Amino acid sequence: MPAALADAASAVPAVIPSPDWSGFDIPLPWGALRIHAYALCILAGIVVGLWLTARRWRARGGSTDAIWDIAVWAIPAGIVGGRLYHVFSSPDRYFGPGFNGTGDLSAIPRVWEGGLGIWGAVALGAVGAWIGCRRTGVRLTAFIDAAAPGLLLAQAIGRWGNYFNQELFGGPTGLPWGLEVDVSNPNFPPGYAPGTLFHPTFLYESLWNLAGVVILLLLDRRLQFRGGRLFWLYACYYTLGRVWIEAMRIDNAEMVTLAGITARLNVWTSILVFAVSLAVFIVLTVRRGRESDGVALPGREAAERAQAEAREARA
Repeated sequence: MPAALADAASAVPAVIPSPDWSGFDIPLPWGALRIHAYALCILAGIVVGLWLTARRWRARGGSTDAIWDIAVWAIPAGIVGGRLYHVFSSPDRYFGPGFNGTGDLSAIPRVWEGGLGIWGAVALGAVGAWIGCRRTGVRLTAFIDAAAPGLLLAQAIGRWGNYFNQELFGGPTGLPWGLEVDVSNPNFPPGYAPGTLFHPTFLYESLWNLAGVVILLLLDRRLQFRGGRLFWLYACYYTLGRVWIEAMRIDNAEMVTLAGITARLNVWTSILVFAVSLAVFIVLTVRRGRESDGVALPGREAAERAQAEAREARA
């Protein structure tokens, strides 16, 4: 290797540096509006996820208008559900240890500081999607199948918000991709020496999710999952990765002991969701043939076809 290239290679740090940027301020007459990088990552994930969902929805015969009508209900509900699950699973900050009242209740709505639990987001987001689907006359199962890869893609992008907040990392590591955490950051764990590198669990989950997007798209193209099966396959895949990634984290979390094994609440939740999702996927596969491949609710097929023809005529 030429000397110049060797010097350049040696100058590249073999770590993931801590971010020196976490957002920016927009000047206002009465002060400034802080735009957090965490929020930008979540927003970028939502936009890209909706883009992929819209493409898949149109390919299945649905209208783009229906996507936005459903998103108006699903996205806010998902954010509220994600925040509620986070508060429930990490209550010490908000209510104090043992719910002794020493926490900070005012931090509950400060979503930009980090803290959205995926299970609450999916659960309440699904309720919002169901409301939107009923109002627009489309099948929830058809929509969640179309949305599954986009949801995983949104999670892959949104997870980078944890990097900018310097939170939810794993234990110490000597691997070349170890993550630097600013020692002055409140999330730097006590008892570790400055310069300690940690597992970048945000990166592991982001890469896991991106791989899952490709897998879901390929499987769906080949096997054409319908009736909600692709969504439940998404849940199986995501929880499979979440178990080992969650187990690596060292931040404070609610611990639960089952059968003599103590683990983080999110680990047990992931195991439970995986088991339920796999069971539902198997049942739906056995019942395959009873579920319509159409996107419209019964009685709305004719109206959907008329709208599709009108859109084609305008185009």
